[in-house]
Amino acid sequence: MPLNPKIAQVLDMIECAKRPSYHHQTPQQARAAYEKSAPILDVAPAPMHSVEECVVPTRDGRTIGARLYLPVAPSLAEPLPALVYYHGGGFTVGSVDTHDALCRMFAHDAQCAVLSVGYRLAPEHRFPTAVNDADDALQWLHREAATFGIDAARLAVGGDSAGGTLATVCAVLARDAGIRLALQLLIYPGVTRYQDTESHARLASGYLLTQDTIQWFFAQYVRDRADRDDWRFAPLDGTRDAPSFAGVAPAWIATAEYDPLSDEGAAYADKLRAAGNAVTLVCYPGMIHEFFKMGGYVPEVRAAHADAVAALKAAFDDV
Repeated sequence: MPLNPKIAQVLDMIECAKRPSYHHQTPQQARAAYEKSAPILDVAPAPMHSVEECVVPTRDGRTIGARLYLPVAPSLAEPLPALVYYHGGGFTVGSVDTHDALCRMFAHDAQCAVLSVGYRLAPEHRFPTAVNDADDALQWLHREAATFGIDAARLAVGGDSAGGTLATVCAVLARDAGIRLALQLLIYPGVTRYQDTESHARLASGYLLTQDTIQWFFAQYVRDRADRDDWRFAPLDGTRDAPSFAGVAPAWIATAEYDPLSDEGAAYADKLRAAGNAVTLVCYPGMIHEFFKMGGYVPEVRAAHADAVAALKAAFDDV
Protein backbone atom coordinates (compact mmCIF):
# COMPACT_ATOMS: atom_id res chain seq x y z
CA MET A 1 0.00 0.00 0.00
CA PRO A 2 1.14 3.64 -0.32
CA LEU A 3 2.99 5.41 2.44
CA ASN A 4 0.84 6.35 5.39
CA PRO A 5 -0.13 10.01 4.76
CA LYS A 6 1.26 11.16 8.10
CA ILE A 7 4.50 9.26 7.44
CA ALA A 8 4.73 10.99 4.06
CA GLN A 9 4.36 14.31 5.86
CA VAL A 10 7.17 13.36 8.24
CA LEU A 11 9.47 12.60 5.31
CA ASP A 12 8.51 15.89 3.65
CA MET A 13 9.28 17.79 6.87
CA ILE A 14 12.67 16.10 7.14
CA GLU A 15 13.45 16.97 3.54
CA CYS A 16 12.41 20.61 4.03
CA ALA A 17 14.53 20.93 7.17
CA LYS A 18 17.68 20.26 5.11
CA ARG A 19 19.54 18.90 8.10
CA PRO A 20 22.75 16.99 7.31
CA SER A 21 22.45 13.22 7.26
CA TYR A 22 24.17 11.27 10.01
CA HIS A 23 26.77 9.97 7.58
CA HIS A 24 27.80 13.57 6.87
CA GLN A 25 28.43 14.24 10.57
CA THR A 26 30.84 13.08 13.23
CA PRO A 27 29.45 10.50 15.67
CA GLN A 28 29.30 13.19 18.34
CA GLN A 29 27.32 15.53 16.07
CA ALA A 30 25.01 12.70 15.04
CA ARG A 31 24.32 11.83 18.69
CA ALA A 32 23.48 15.41 19.54
CA ALA A 33 21.15 15.67 16.54
CA TYR A 34 19.36 12.44 17.46
CA GLU A 35 19.00 13.45 21.11
CA LYS A 36 17.35 16.68 19.96
CA SER A 37 15.01 15.15 17.38
CA ALA A 38 14.04 11.89 19.09
CA PRO A 39 11.18 13.22 21.28
CA ILE A 40 9.54 15.41 18.63
CA LEU A 41 7.11 12.82 17.20
CA ASP A 42 6.96 10.49 20.20
CA VAL A 43 4.04 9.83 22.51
CA ALA A 44 3.71 11.84 25.69
CA PRO A 45 5.72 10.33 28.56
CA ALA A 46 3.46 8.14 30.72
CA PRO A 47 3.54 8.68 34.50
CA MET A 48 5.50 6.17 36.55
CA HIS A 49 5.50 5.20 40.21
CA SER A 50 9.28 5.54 40.11
CA VAL A 51 12.18 5.95 37.71
CA GLU A 52 15.57 4.90 39.05
CA GLU A 53 19.01 5.40 37.55
CA CYS A 54 20.99 2.18 38.02
CA VAL A 55 24.66 1.29 37.71
CA VAL A 56 25.32 -2.05 36.04
CA PRO A 57 28.73 -3.76 36.33
CA THR A 58 30.27 -5.10 33.13
CA ARG A 59 32.61 -7.99 32.46
CA ASP A 60 35.55 -5.69 31.69
CA GLY A 61 35.46 -4.11 35.13
CA ARG A 62 33.62 -0.97 34.05
CA THR A 63 30.01 0.08 34.60
CA ILE A 64 27.16 1.28 32.39
CA GLY A 65 24.02 3.19 33.21
CA ALA A 66 20.50 1.83 33.01
CA ARG A 67 17.11 3.28 33.83
CA LEU A 68 14.51 1.25 35.69
CA TYR A 69 10.85 2.16 35.21
CA LEU A 70 8.28 0.88 37.72
CA PRO A 71 4.63 1.60 36.87
CA VAL A 72 3.45 0.66 40.37
CA ALA A 73 5.00 0.30 43.80
CA PRO A 74 7.16 -2.83 44.11
CA SER A 75 5.68 -5.68 46.11
CA LEU A 76 7.34 -8.80 47.44
CA ALA A 77 3.95 -10.51 47.36
CA GLU A 78 3.32 -9.67 43.70
CA PRO A 79 6.66 -9.05 41.94
CA LEU A 80 6.46 -7.45 38.51
CA PRO A 81 7.50 -9.02 35.23
CA ALA A 82 10.20 -7.02 33.46
CA LEU A 83 11.29 -6.08 29.97
CA VAL A 84 15.01 -5.46 29.42
CA TYR A 85 15.05 -2.92 26.59
CA TYR A 86 17.89 -1.97 24.22
CA HIS A 87 17.51 1.30 22.30
CA GLY A 88 18.14 1.68 18.59
CA GLY A 89 20.62 3.97 16.88
CA GLY A 90 22.99 1.90 14.76
CA PHE A 91 25.17 1.14 17.81
CA THR A 92 26.41 4.75 17.44
CA VAL A 93 23.61 7.12 18.52
CA GLY A 94 20.69 6.87 20.94
CA SER A 95 20.41 6.58 24.70
CA VAL A 96 18.03 5.86 27.55
CA ASP A 97 16.86 9.48 27.09
CA THR A 98 15.96 9.12 23.40
CA HIS A 99 13.79 6.10 24.22
CA ASP A 100 12.33 7.35 27.48
CA ALA A 101 8.76 7.80 26.21
CA LEU A 102 8.75 4.40 24.47
CA CYS A 103 9.97 2.61 27.60
CA ARG A 104 7.41 4.44 29.72
CA MET A 105 4.71 3.34 27.31
CA PHE A 106 5.74 -0.32 27.63
CA ALA A 107 5.90 -0.08 31.44
CA HIS A 108 2.56 1.71 31.76
CA ASP A 109 0.53 -0.23 29.20
CA ALA A 110 1.96 -3.69 29.92
CA GLN A 111 2.16 -3.05 33.69
CA CYS A 112 5.69 -4.37 33.81
CA ALA A 113 9.02 -3.03 34.94
CA VAL A 114 11.31 -1.86 32.15
CA LEU A 115 15.10 -1.72 32.39
CA SER A 116 16.41 0.54 29.63
CA VAL A 117 20.08 -0.25 29.04
CA GLY A 118 22.68 2.44 28.31
CA TYR A 119 25.13 0.16 26.51
CA ARG A 120 28.36 1.74 25.30
CA LEU A 121 28.41 3.20 21.80
CA ALA A 122 30.74 3.08 18.81
CA PRO A 123 33.21 4.17 17.62
CA GLU A 124 34.61 4.66 21.11
CA HIS A 125 33.46 1.13 21.94
CA ARG A 126 33.35 -1.16 18.94
CA PHE A 127 31.90 -4.65 18.49
CA PRO A 128 31.37 -6.71 20.60
CA THR A 129 31.17 -4.22 23.49
CA ALA A 130 27.48 -3.43 22.95
CA VAL A 131 26.65 -7.16 22.88
CA ASN A 132 28.58 -7.81 26.08
CA ASP A 133 26.98 -4.83 27.82
CA ALA A 134 23.52 -5.97 26.75
CA ASP A 135 24.10 -9.47 28.07
CA ASP A 136 25.68 -8.19 31.30
CA ALA A 137 22.62 -5.99 31.95
CA LEU A 138 20.25 -8.93 31.50
CA GLN A 139 22.35 -11.16 33.73
CA TRP A 140 22.52 -8.40 36.37
CA LEU A 141 18.76 -7.88 36.45
CA HIS A 142 18.20 -11.63 36.67
CA ARG A 143 20.48 -11.75 39.73
CA GLU A 144 19.14 -8.59 41.37
CA ALA A 145 15.47 -8.94 40.44
CA ALA A 146 14.15 -9.47 43.96
CA THR A 147 15.87 -6.27 45.11
CA PHE A 148 13.59 -4.27 42.83
CA GLY A 149 10.41 -6.27 43.34
CA ILE A 150 10.83 -8.02 39.98
CA ASP A 151 10.01 -11.63 39.18
CA ALA A 152 13.20 -13.20 37.78
CA ALA A 153 11.09 -15.97 36.22
CA ARG A 154 9.20 -13.45 34.05
CA LEU A 155 11.78 -11.55 32.07
CA ALA A 156 11.67 -10.51 28.42
CA VAL A 157 14.15 -8.77 26.14
CA GLY A 158 13.29 -6.21 23.51
CA GLY A 159 14.70 -3.50 21.32
CA ASP A 160 14.34 -1.53 18.12
CA SER A 161 16.72 -1.58 15.15
CA ALA A 162 20.25 -2.14 16.54
CA GLY A 163 18.59 -2.71 19.90
CA GLY A 164 16.55 -5.47 18.28
CA THR A 165 19.81 -7.07 17.16
CA LEU A 166 21.06 -6.98 20.75
CA ALA A 167 17.80 -8.39 22.07
CA THR A 168 17.78 -11.41 19.79
CA VAL A 169 21.45 -12.15 20.53
CA CYS A 170 20.70 -11.92 24.24
CA ALA A 171 17.82 -14.37 23.79
CA VAL A 172 20.34 -16.96 22.59
CA LEU A 173 22.85 -16.11 25.32
CA ALA A 174 20.10 -16.30 27.96
CA ARG A 175 19.16 -19.79 26.78
CA ASP A 176 22.79 -20.85 27.11
CA ALA A 177 22.98 -19.32 30.59
CA GLY A 178 19.87 -21.16 31.75
CA ILE A 179 17.69 -18.04 31.88
CA ARG A 180 14.23 -18.79 30.51
CA LEU A 181 12.87 -15.66 28.87
CA ALA A 182 9.18 -15.09 28.28
CA LEU A 183 9.63 -13.22 24.98
CA GLN A 184 12.01 -11.50 22.60
CA LEU A 185 10.29 -8.34 21.35
CA LEU A 186 12.09 -7.36 18.14
CA ILE A 187 11.17 -4.09 16.45
CA TYR A 188 12.62 -3.86 12.92
CA PRO A 189 15.84 -5.63 13.98
CA GLY A 190 19.01 -5.64 11.89
CA VAL A 191 20.20 -9.23 11.60
CA THR A 192 22.21 -9.75 8.43
CA ARG A 193 25.92 -9.51 7.51
CA TYR A 194 25.47 -7.52 4.31
CA GLN A 195 22.65 -5.26 3.26
CA ASP A 196 21.92 -6.99 -0.03
CA THR A 197 18.26 -7.95 0.26
CA GLU A 198 15.60 -6.77 -2.18
CA SER A 199 14.16 -4.33 0.37
CA HIS A 200 17.59 -2.78 0.92
CA ALA A 201 17.94 -2.24 -2.84
CA ARG A 202 14.39 -0.95 -3.32
CA LEU A 203 14.38 1.37 -0.30
CA ALA A 204 18.01 2.52 -0.31
CA SER A 205 17.07 6.20 -0.08
CA GLY A 206 14.07 8.40 0.57
CA TYR A 207 12.60 6.53 3.53
CA LEU A 208 14.48 7.98 6.52
CA LEU A 209 16.99 5.15 7.03
CA THR A 210 19.25 5.17 3.98
CA GLN A 211 21.85 2.75 2.72
CA ASP A 212 24.56 5.37 3.21
CA THR A 213 23.60 5.89 6.85
CA ILE A 214 23.43 2.15 7.52
CA GLN A 215 26.93 1.64 6.18
CA TRP A 216 28.19 4.65 8.15
CA PHE A 217 26.76 3.15 11.35
CA PHE A 218 28.46 -0.17 10.71
CA ALA A 219 31.74 1.53 9.83
CA GLN A 220 31.70 2.98 13.35
CA TYR A 221 30.78 -0.34 14.96
CA VAL A 222 32.73 -3.20 13.38
CA ARG A 223 36.48 -3.50 13.85
CA ASP A 224 37.10 -5.24 10.55
CA ARG A 225 35.29 -7.18 7.84
CA ALA A 226 35.53 -10.40 9.85
CA ASP A 227 33.20 -8.98 12.50
CA ARG A 228 30.36 -9.13 9.99
CA ASP A 229 30.70 -12.92 9.97
CA ASP A 230 30.18 -13.15 13.73
CA TRP A 231 26.70 -14.41 14.59
CA ARG A 232 26.45 -11.76 17.32
CA PHE A 233 26.63 -9.09 14.62
CA ALA A 234 24.45 -10.99 12.15
CA PRO A 235 22.13 -13.48 13.89
CA LEU A 236 20.49 -14.33 10.54
CA ASP A 237 23.52 -15.42 8.53
CA GLY A 238 26.63 -14.95 10.63
CA THR A 239 28.77 -18.06 10.35
CA ARG A 240 31.53 -17.52 12.92
CA ASP A 241 30.83 -19.54 16.08
CA ALA A 242 27.17 -19.68 15.12
CA PRO A 243 25.11 -21.59 17.70
CA SER A 244 21.90 -23.52 17.35
CA PHE A 245 18.84 -21.29 17.54
CA ALA A 246 16.60 -24.01 18.92
CA GLY A 247 14.95 -23.48 22.27
CA VAL A 248 15.18 -19.70 22.44
CA ALA A 249 12.39 -17.47 23.72
CA PRO A 250 9.26 -16.98 21.61
CA ALA A 251 9.59 -13.98 19.32
CA TRP A 252 7.30 -11.12 18.36
CA ILE A 253 8.81 -9.31 15.38
CA ALA A 254 7.60 -6.02 13.91
CA THR A 255 8.73 -4.86 10.48
CA ALA A 256 7.69 -1.89 8.35
CA GLU A 257 6.65 -2.00 4.70
CA TYR A 258 8.94 0.88 3.71
CA ASP A 259 11.93 -0.10 5.83
CA PRO A 260 15.07 -1.43 4.11
CA LEU A 261 15.39 -3.90 7.02
CA SER A 262 11.99 -5.50 6.35
CA ASP A 263 13.24 -8.50 4.34
CA GLU A 264 15.85 -9.52 6.89
CA GLY A 265 13.29 -9.29 9.70
CA ALA A 266 11.02 -11.66 7.79
CA ALA A 267 13.93 -14.00 7.02
CA TYR A 268 14.90 -14.06 10.69
CA ALA A 269 11.35 -15.02 11.61
CA ASP A 270 11.67 -17.93 9.18
CA LYS A 271 15.01 -18.95 10.72
CA LEU A 272 13.56 -19.00 14.24
CA ARG A 273 10.51 -20.98 13.08
CA ALA A 274 12.74 -23.49 11.27
CA ALA A 275 14.57 -24.04 14.57
CA GLY A 276 11.26 -24.92 16.23
CA ASN A 277 10.49 -21.63 17.96
CA ALA A 278 7.17 -19.82 18.25
CA VAL A 279 7.21 -16.61 16.18
CA THR A 280 4.72 -13.86 15.42
CA LEU A 281 5.71 -11.60 12.53
CA VAL A 282 3.77 -8.41 11.79
CA CYS A 283 4.64 -6.15 8.85
CA TYR A 284 3.03 -2.76 9.33
CA PRO A 285 1.78 -1.32 6.04
CA GLY A 286 2.70 2.20 5.02
CA MET A 287 5.29 2.54 7.78
CA ILE A 288 9.02 3.31 7.79
CA HIS A 289 11.97 2.55 10.03
CA GLU A 290 11.68 4.29 13.42
CA PHE A 291 7.89 4.45 13.22
CA PHE A 292 7.49 3.07 16.75
CA LYS A 293 8.80 6.46 17.95
CA MET A 294 6.27 8.48 15.95
CA GLY A 295 3.15 7.69 17.97
CA GLY A 296 2.60 11.31 18.94
CA TYR A 297 2.10 12.33 15.30
CA VAL A 298 1.01 9.19 13.44
CA PRO A 299 -2.20 7.78 15.00
CA GLU A 300 -1.76 4.31 13.49
CA VAL A 301 1.45 3.80 15.45
CA ARG A 302 -0.57 3.41 18.63
CA ALA A 303 -2.11 0.24 17.20
CA ALA A 304 1.40 -1.18 16.75
CA HIS A 305 2.20 -0.20 20.34
CA ALA A 306 -0.94 -2.02 21.46
CA ASP A 307 0.08 -5.14 19.51
CA ALA A 308 3.51 -5.18 21.16
CA VAL A 309 2.01 -4.63 24.61
CA ALA A 310 -0.49 -7.43 24.05
CA ALA A 311 2.33 -9.77 23.05
CA LEU A 312 4.27 -8.85 26.19
CA LYS A 313 1.30 -9.33 28.51
CA ALA A 314 0.38 -12.66 26.93
CA ALA A 315 3.98 -13.90 27.21
CA PHE A 316 4.21 -12.92 30.87
CA ASP A 317 0.87 -14.56 31.58
CA ASP A 318 2.05 -17.81 29.97
CA VAL A 319 5.02 -18.21 32.30
